Amino acid sequence: MTTPLRVVDVSGSPEQMGEAYGAAAADLIQANVATYLTRFARSAGLDRQTVLTRGAAFRDTTRELAPRLARMLDATAGGAGLAPELIYAVNARSELLYGDPSCGSPGGAEPGECTSIGVLDSRTADGHTVLAQNWDWHPEHRDTNLLLVTRDERGHVVAALTEAGMLAKTGLNSAGVGVCVNLLGCDRDGRPGGLPYHVLLRSVLEGDSLSWAIRNAVRAPRSASINLLIGQADPSGGEIIDLELAPGEAGWLHPVDGLLVHANHFEAPLPVYDTIKDWGGSSLFRSARARRLLAAAGDRLRPEDVLGVLRDHHSHPVSLCRHVDPRDAEADRSETIWTVFLDLDARSMQLIPGPPCIGGQGMTFTVH
Repeated sequence: MTTPLRVVDVSGSPEQMGEAYGAAAADLIQANVATYLTRFARSAGLDRQTVLTRGAAFRDTTRELAPRLARMLDATAGGAGLAPELIYAVNARSELLYGDPSCGSPGGAEPGECTSIGVLDSRTADGHTVLAQNWDWHPEHRDTNLLLVTRDERGHVVAALTEAGMLAKTGLNSAGVGVCVNLLGCDRDGRPGGLPYHVLLRSVLEGDSLSWAIRNAVRAPRSASINLLIGQADPSGGEIIDLELAPGEAGWLHPVDGLLVHANHFEAPLPVYDTIKDWGGSSLFRSARARRLLAAAGDRLRPEDVLGVLRDHHSHPVSLCRHVDPRDAEADRSETIWTVFLDLDARSMQLIPGPPCIGGQGMTFTVH
């Protein structure tokens, strides 16, 4: 099955990769920036000048804390013909939209509805360590998604599903490290000086081992909360860990019976106020339900078992397989726009256009 997803495959130094990325996806990047400028104004009250100012601050932080990635982002902006501050603002879209706990008003749609799953090799039918997730977001952003593949001068390869102009979202690398992501929110969000949300995500995939992926994530200062489900394949047995990261705080969870599942609320005992308490919604049952469904699927899970859980419709339309709820305001609407299945041993990524109940088999990309 073919999908409308564009594959951008670039190589070289950070500058070379960024310039090639910007040029190859200039139309999508420009469209994505325009969409976000509208969303920033509509949902967070941020005009263009404020977005540029915020983007400049995130650019300074990235240059200080992740200089290789800053060089790539600066070159991406040049290749796409855009001000660098706009590219940094898009990579910090979670901070600009949700990074201030005072943004939004409880009673609307949940600010994030992704569900992530990790299964150790001891629980899979083929003995592979796998990660998977539903990426739930506003459907107006679907047409500006792409698969970014980078091959740097050190031989490190990263493949990431992302939004045009960003460096990463869900993805994996040539070292067998993979990551899935879920939005979190707490009362510490909005602190200045953090690495942009999607640059932090990319830093995980820059790691050539699970240890370095964790170091890159935990050591980075943050302005918004984020959940990272990270795994790495290994011939001696894979490993998975979940990191719950808030500004100035970090928690972690390990697999239980070979399974690790996460939604959009904190599960580690961190000293923060989880703002899901102000929103409620499906996160409060999704992770628990997914764990039960996985456990009931058998001792050795096949890819179709994991994907079957992500197609679950309990509490439809606000379910694991998320569909648009017409009761939500148009700006708050969300659905599963992609389902991702990462086989870390095979270095493969299956991308199913969502909602997954109607998306078929999608496309599969292998890192090599």
